[in-house]
Order: sequence, then structure tokens, then C-alpha cells
Amino acid sequence: MVRAAGLVKKFGGITAVDGISFEVRRGETFGMLGPNGAGKTSTLRMMSGLSPVTAGELEIDGIDATANPRSVRDVIGVVSQHDGLDPDISVRDNLTVYGFYFGLNRETAGRRADEVLEFFDLKTRGGDSVDDLSGGMRRRLSIARAFVSRPRLVILDEPTTGLDPASRNRVWEQLAVLKKSGVTVVMSTHYMEEAAILCDRLIIMDEGRVLGAGSPDELIRARAGAEVAQVRPDDGQRDNVQRQLIEAGHDMSEIGAIFVVRGSNGQRADLSNISGARVSYRAANLEDVFLTLTGRGLRDE
Repeated sequence: MVRAAGLVKKFGGITAVDGISFEVRRGETFGMLGPNGAGKTSTLRMMSGLSPVTAGELEIDGIDATANPRSVRDVIGVVSQHDGLDPDISVRDNLTVYGFYFGLNRETAGRRADEVLEFFDLKTRGGDSVDDLSGGMRRRLSIARAFVSRPRLVILDEPTTGLDPASRNRVWEQLAVLKKSGVTVVMSTHYMEEAAILCDRLIIMDEGRVLGAGSPDELIRARAGAEVAQVRPDDGQRDNVQRQLIEAGHDMSEIGAIFVVRGSNGQRADLSNISGARVSYRAANLEDVFLTLTGRGLRDE
């Protein structure tokens, strides 16, 4: 569905996307995980035909997106970080008007509006003003709008940023159902849990580059192992504990009040000789992968 090779985006002297390459398979949910400023949004805007490609190759559903960016818009649905909903018309009219942009007649646009309202559990709110919706409902409406034209590819830029946990889970549930229908989804996120739950495969980005690629489980096994240790120094023992970890040659990162220690070759790190600290173990996750690749956490940005 998507093929990018040596993709570059520059803004003046700033390189936002620095020669990245990836492929998205039809019917999968593909993620771009990274902190703010990693180049995710710039990449998605090029894929959406909203920002010209500076260099490299980009193909969407067989269309050369570098030469025909407008043609790409006929096969995709886009959900940006800012919903762009019109507060002066009803919830349902936000959908029908969007359908008109894609050449749907009034009858077809109305039918599609009713279908997506029902799917996204917004049918009873069709006559309401957008301003009367909660944040979670507005986000679901933004995603619903992208499906009015029956796109083959949906691009979601940070789909759940700012939502409360309950609203975020509701969006996750509906995206999972959409995936079963065969729609290809490309999404950006800086939530490791979101990427792990929703994405079949993903790339980890930082400073405009791809640092790792694969399924969440593959990346975790290859880069962080099955478990990591969390070492919390006792009062006044931080420097002493750090010195012990360094002298023992452990692969570690400092995150707030604790040290995160990764074992070698996927094995649990042996910290039995470390004194002056409490040690606990947990399953490795995608943030540990990011730590391994960059030396800092996703939340450090």
C-alpha cells in the first residue's frame, strides 16, 4: 500500500525527515513511534499529499505521490492532530459536507454519514453541535469523517493525544474493528502502549531518522530482551549505586529516580551484588527499546 525510499523533508535549512525508508502492507496497522519532533507528522503530511516531498520516492496504492500528490487524496482518509471540525453545523452535516468534497451526491453522503455515525457510536448525536461533544466524541467524529469516502488507506496523526483513558480505549476498540474490515491504517503516536496494542508493525523514529523497524514483539526481543530491571537507590546511595552499575558493565539508563538495567542476549540482568538499592523486574516494553536506541525515554522530550 505504501512504499517510501530515501524520503526527505526539509524546511529551509532544517531537515525534518532524513532519508527514511519503509513499506506498509495492505490491511495492516502500521505505526510511527517517537517523541515530538521525530519527523512523524512531516512524514504523514507528505503521505497525505499536503506537503511536497523534498527528495526520495513515495508511492501510495500504486500512485507516485511525489509526482501526483493530489491523486493520492482520492484513496486516503486523513485524521490530523487538529480536528478541523465545523462548529457552525451539526455533527451529521460535518460528515455529509466532507462527503461532498469527494464527489458524493447528497443521498450517498447522507447514507455514509449515518453509517459511520452508527459505527462510531455517535448516531444519537447527529443533530447536535460539535461544541456539545466531549473531547473523546470529537476525536471519534474526526476519525468517522475520514471514513465517509470509503478510503483504502487511513492516516492518523496522534489519534488519541489529549484524551482521557476511557476515551482512548474506546478509540482503540473502534480502530481494531476497522482493521478487521481490511482497511490499511498508518498512525503516528508517542504512546508506547498504543503502538504495542494497535500496530502489526512499526518504525521507531527520532530526529528524522528510522532507528528500528519490525513488530512490537520483534523489536522488544531484539533490542530490550524479555525483562528489564528497575533499580531504585536507597536514600543517599544514588552515586554509590550508579558507580556499582558502571563498574559491573551493565547496560543501563537513568530515568528519574531509578536506573533501568537491561541484560545481555535477552537474559535477565544479574544484580545480586548491587548494594544500597531495591531491585525489581518487569517485562520489557517499547520504551525500553527507545531507551536502548537513543539513551533516553520517550517522555524525556
